[in-house]
Amino acid sequence: MEQIFSYGTLRSKEIQMQVFNKLLTGKADQLTAYKLKDLKIEEEFGMTDYFVAVPSENPADCIKGTVFTISNEDLTKADQFESNAYKRVRITLKSGTIAWIYIES
Repeated sequence: MEQIFSYGTLRSKEIQMQVFNKLLTGKADQLTAYKLKDLKIEEEFGMTDYFVAVPSENPADCIKGTVFTISNEDLTKADQFESNAYKRVRITLKSGTIAWIYIES
């Protein structure tokens, strides 16, 4: 099993059903020394606004989100769902949990 930290769309029940065909159970957590940056991604009907995590020079900056436990198969599905504007990396959350996160590529 893998841990994945979501600060955006993967927290949506609708998106979870679309991507994983099930609802995920998660716990609130935070990622310190990161901040959110606006990101425009071209989709089928034009440009859409999203956010992307980027490292911050300020250790007090943090991103609130949810950490989910998922299977390796679900991690592959998440990779397919995320745009190539993101890359998946391992981080350590404020709780000490080591998880995957999608950040700016």
